[in-house]
Amino acid sequence: MMQEKKIVPLDKFINTALYNKKFGYYMKKNPFGKKGDFVTAPLISKLFGEMLTVWCVAFWEELKKPKKIIIVELGPGDGSLCKDILETSKKFKNFYQGLEINLLEISNKLKNIQRKRIKNKKVKWIKKINEINKGPIIFICNEFFDSLPIKQIQQSKNSYFEKYVYLSKNNKKIKFLYKKANKNLINNIQRLDLCNFGDVIEYPVGAIDYLKIISKKIKKYNGGLLALDYGYINNKNQNTLQSVSKHRYASIYSKPGNVDITSHINFDLFSTILKKNKLSVKKVISQNEFLQKMGIINRANILSKKMNFYSKADLFYRLKKLLDQKEMGSIFKVLFAQKKGNKFSLGF
Repeated sequence: MMQEKKIVPLDKFINTALYNKKFGYYMKKNPFGKKGDFVTAPLISKLFGEMLTVWCVAFWEELKKPKKIIIVELGPGDGSLCKDILETSKKFKNFYQGLEINLLEISNKLKNIQRKRIKNKKVKWIKKINEINKGPIIFICNEFFDSLPIKQIQQSKNSYFEKYVYLSKNNKKIKFLYKKANKNLINNIQRLDLCNFGDVIEYPVGAIDYLKIISKKIKKYNGGLLALDYGYINNKNQNTLQSVSKHRYASIYSKPGNVDITSHINFDLFSTILKKNKLSVKKVISQNEFLQKMGIINRANILSKKMNFYSKADLFYRLKKLLDQKEMGSIFKVLFAQKKGNKFSLGF
């Protein structure tokens, strides 16, 4: 891995560690679920997918019920969310009739897992957002942006230094070093006002590329973006780079290609970028607030009436994981951006 270049920028290191066709973490294993490295909201409770579907149906109604509606899920994981969206959509006949789901997945390993779970002609797999040439489009990104490469820049007075990763022979030793940041990178971080809130600047190069093209498609075909991820909304720079293995924190540099590498989302920055790309952005709220506004507790209460004690206990245990401030309720945030002129605000 990375034999030809021994010193690489942090974002290139992350990209190779996660997405290299031969060695990449997401390309060779299924990291989801109890037997994997982490669990996402759709795996915790079907109610999560139900609420997102109800939200999509309401948005479709706000768009005056177009005959076709495209839901694009970026990074569909093991396919659980897509499966739940399809299942719930069947309860809304006209919506389901015009529904097409596109799954953006670059990992053949995960694509095979998804194909086995989802056998529905309404679903197709894409490799690039540019393949989409109709709309309206609802982009859904659940824990997608946190897995994209970032750059880290150390600032000292008026100087900026980019973090690089040094790999020794056979990649057995991995160290950090810093090189003076190039003018283009400095201009970019200054343009986004990232220089005033602390020493370590995280610049999400991968996410910015996606946000630009998502914005283009929404402006052209109408629709919106719903992004759910862990992150923060106050202006501060911090080192949020982390790694997870077997549901525990791990060293990012111990086993490249064998551990997940993520970073927290700067939701203020994402809002700024989307606004610069001429979208209307609702305020960013916590996952707890969004799901409660969507009626998740009421729905759980209705379902629980027909359940035995153990099923009921399991339902509310899972619901607590989604909503509790000490679990996913507070650290996970929800961002909604839509084409200018649209006034949809359900859940926000």
